Amino acid sequence: MKIEKNYFYHLIRILIGAIFIFSGITKIINPLKFAQDILNYQIVSESISFWIALILPWLELICGIFLITGIVIRGSSFLISCMLFIFIFLIFSVLIRGEQIDCGCFGFIRQKVSWGLLMQDLILFSLSLTILISYIKNSDRKK
Repeated sequence: MKIEKNYFYHLIRILIGAIFIFSGITKIINPLKFAQDILNYQIVSESISFWIALILPWLELICGIFLITGIVIRGSSFLISCMLFIFIFLIFSVLIRGEQIDCGCFGFIRQKVSWGLLMQDLILFSLSLTILISYIKNSDRKK
């Protein structure tokens, strides 16, 4: 049972890490388009969306790399969980307002905000929390 849990833990670390690496790279390629995608959520100003578009993709990329390589797992899984929580809030706010916008999730890949996208992010959020909690529990056992 311990070995199966270990494989599952590594599998979800690699899966979420790969998703965030891919997401970060696709946004880094065209930060102005990503800034426009952020503006479409109607939450922040144009200047703030520009800064988010410059910083967030690099944060996604670095956290994804750290998660896959096993460097700073607690910090990277915590940051990914925080990002996903914010993404869930933003997607939900668009759905409640009844707007049809591209989510901007994967840069050049166009995907509309939908209930399916919300469910996808909720699943990723629960998996990232699983990584974080598992890491914290394992750290506590070693003490």
